[in-house]
Amino acid sequence: MEINDFVVRRAADSDAAAVADVWLRSFAAALPGVRRAHSDDRVRSWFREVVVPEQETWVATVDDSVVAMMVLDGEELDQLYLDPPWRGRGIGDRLVDLAKRRRPAGLVLWTFQVNGSARRFYERHGFVAAECTDGRRNEEREPDVRYVWCPGKRMP
Repeated sequence: MEINDFVVRRAADSDAAAVADVWLRSFAAALPGVRRAHSDDRVRSWFREVVVPEQETWVATVDDSVVAMMVLDGEELDQLYLDPPWRGRGIGDRLVDLAKRRRPAGLVLWTFQVNGSARRFYERHGFVAAECTDGRRNEEREPDVRYVWCPGKRMP
C-alpha cells in the first residue's frame, strides 16, 4: 500500500468507538507485559466522552476505516497509536509530521521504557529522551521516558 492510500483528518464524535478500538488493539500488541490501568469499557468511555469531543484528535483512515489515531494536548503529543496491521506503512510518520506542523515551537511526549519500537520511532523523528522515571506518576506504574522535540535547539 502506498502512503497516499490513507486520509488524515480531525476525528468526529462518530469516530470515538473506532479510535478506542485502535488504541486497545495497539496497546495489547505493543505492550503485552504492561498492566492496563482501565477496563476496555472505561477506555471506550474515556475516548467517547473526553478525548474525541474535548481534545485535538486526529485519525488516519483507509476506505473510511480508522487505522491510526493521534491526540495533541497543548504541547504534548499525548497519544499516537496504529492498528498493528498498519504499522510500517508511513502512517505514523505522517501523523508525527502533522503534530510538528501543528506545534512548531516543540513537542513533548511520554512512552514506556519497555516500548523499544516506539522509542526508536520517536528518536528517528528527532525526539530526544529528556527524563526517565520509575513509573510512580503514571497509572500503569510502569517506568517511562519523556521525550522532547525542540526544533532548532540542541538537547543535552
